[in-house]
Formats: sequence, C-alpha cells, structure tokens
Amino acid sequence: MSGPGSAEEAGAGAGTGERPGAAGGLPSQVPDAAEPGPDSGAPAGRFWSARRVSAGLVALVLLGAAGLLLYDVAAVRAGRTAMAWRRWLAHELAVRHLDDPWVLGAAATATALGIWLLVLAVTPGLRAVLSMRRTAPGVRAGLDRSAAVLVLRDRAMEVSGVQSVRMTVGRRRARARAVAHFRALDVVRGDLGTVLGDGLRELGLARRLRLTVDVRRPKRR
Repeated sequence: MSGPGSAEEAGAGAGTGERPGAAGGLPSQVPDAAEPGPDSGAPAGRFWSARRVSAGLVALVLLGAAGLLLYDVAAVRAGRTAMAWRRWLAHELAVRHLDDPWVLGAAATATALGIWLLVLAVTPGLRAVLSMRRTAPGVRAGLDRSAAVLVLRDRAMEVSGVQSVRMTVGRRRARARAVAHFRALDVVRGDLGTVLGDGLRELGLARRLRLTVDVRRPKRR
C-alpha cells in the first residue's frame, strides 16, 4: 500500500496545494458549522457531588473530638482527674506564644483544611459527567466523559484513511489526534471534522464543545 499512498500524497500536494499546517500535522479548529448547534430546551447546570466521603470524615472527626472532650469534662465534674492529653494541651496553650512555630503550623493546617472544605462546598464536582440538554421538565440527564470518548472514537475510526485516533473530551473542548496512513491529510481532517461535529451534536450536550482535529502521518520505523 506504500506505492499508491505515496502517489496519492504527491498528487494531493501538487493538485490541491496543501498548507504547511496540513503537511506537518498541526491541529486545526473545525469551523462552527461542524460544531454542535446552540442549546435547546431548558438550561441545564452541572451535576453537584454529594461529597459523602469528605463530609463523613469531617463528621467522624468532630464527633470523636466532641465526645472525648465531653467525657473528660463530665469525669472532672464527677471528681476525677482530667485526662493527660487535656492537661498537656492546657499547659502548652499557656506557655507557648503566638509566634511559636508549632502554633503557626497548627494555624496554617487549620486554615488549609477550612479552605479545602469551603472549596468543596462551593464547587459542583463530578467533572466526569457532562450535562445534557433538558428537553422535558423535571428530567435531567448526564453523559460520562468516557462514554462520549468511546462514541466519538468509533465515529472517527469509520473515516477512510484513519489508522488510529485518540479522543479527549473536556467540559469545553473535544480534541481528536488521528493517524492517517493514506489519503491527503486535509481530506482526512475535513472528513473527521464533519463526522465528529455530527457526533457531538447527536450527543445532545448542554454546552457546545469546541472541536479540534489533529491529523498526522505514522512515524517511520
């Protein structure tokens, strides 16, 4: 197949005047006509994570600390001696100054944990789920990124000349890195843009994803 492929490449380069970007396999932005159409139906926001693991860990730590402190206070009220850890903590708080490295380290740790909890509280999470358009009231649907990658990769492999393709799908961009072992790179790139653009529209995503297609020749061995 090396003979016909070489002849076709030479003919395509001479007849159609391939751009330097096509010969070098540089990525190209697919025109808006090949991208998914505008959103339709009710607006659909991102899915929010329940944060069960982080919330459970924080709840367990607070519950354990509060229970231990309450038990020690009740024991002291009953006439017993306070636990060693509370006597040590009270002594350290009394003798250490605010500029002590241990005090500053503990404050920095508490601040970092607080910021982490705030970030978890105000961010949706579930970055692997893409929101789909809402076409019926009271119904929300989401598509996993891995499923979108599989669908688009299967579509891309149906294009003539494509030897292999690697798809990545994010929240704002979809990118295809294909290897074409025959046909002109511009032709393969155009067909991939059309096929993947149609595939993105048929996914029914709420956010329009910008499509980038990169086509290269196989590495010579």
